Amino acid sequence: MRTVAATRYVTPLREGGSLPAVIEADDGELYVVKFRGAGQGVRALVAELVVGELARAAGLEVPGIALVTLDSMLGRNEPDAEIRDLLRASVGVNLGLAYLPGAIAYDPIAPPAVDEALASAIVWLDACVMNVDRTPRNPNLLLWNGGLWLIDHGAALYFHHAWASAAASAASVFPQVRDHVLLPRASRVESAGRELRGRLDAPRREAILSAVPDDWLARGTADDPRETRAAYARWLGARFENSATFEEEAQRARSALV
Repeated sequence: MRTVAATRYVTPLREGGSLPAVIEADDGELYVVKFRGAGQGVRALVAELVVGELARAAGLEVPGIALVTLDSMLGRNEPDAEIRDLLRASVGVNLGLAYLPGAIAYDPIAPPAVDEALASAIVWLDACVMNVDRTPRNPNLLLWNGGLWLIDHGAALYFHHAWASAAASAASVFPQVRDHVLLPRASRVESAGRELRGRLDAPRREAILSAVPDDWLARGTADDPRETRAAYARWLGARFENSATFEEEAQRARSALV
């Protein structure tokens, strides 16, 4: 995983509840940075990294992901107290997505034509990782360079906010798939699942999890990050084994629409 250092706070993105921002890094590139000090904490960053890299490995378009280090000097002269406090709370490793200049938000009122195979792959992956944030109200999709790009996965993998329910959630049908913005175009969810399960095998999933910084993985003061990483791997493995349940739910939900 690429690591860069933040050098300049450019502008906040206030449409996000966690106050992400455009940051310039020491490689001269701009990143949309999600901060560890935001209300959702580091678990949202885990979801951003893991789901984003799963999507990339599945062949979907995702902005490049980097780890962005912040030191205590950045933002010390920031006049906005809320932003200054956020930066102070985010010293250390944060998560950045490559900034896509000129990208246009996907409009569900007048949507572009989306290939059914692509829509099916996106629906399958979102149902697998239990992403509740790809709805008409909040599609989290961008149009850029002729492609459909997936962003903002911090709300996925929400089982990790209550680890005691992890085993049960791995077998969930994920009824929220009925609200997916691309569900009307997702006519091939089962075949998408067969392809994506092959691409996202256990070694690939474990390689993605290995990129998660250790200090994002503590579930308690005495927890070993290796155990938490293994717990994510077990959950994803169980989710893949139970994929027929959420595939069938997606098909039922789509049938109710057409």
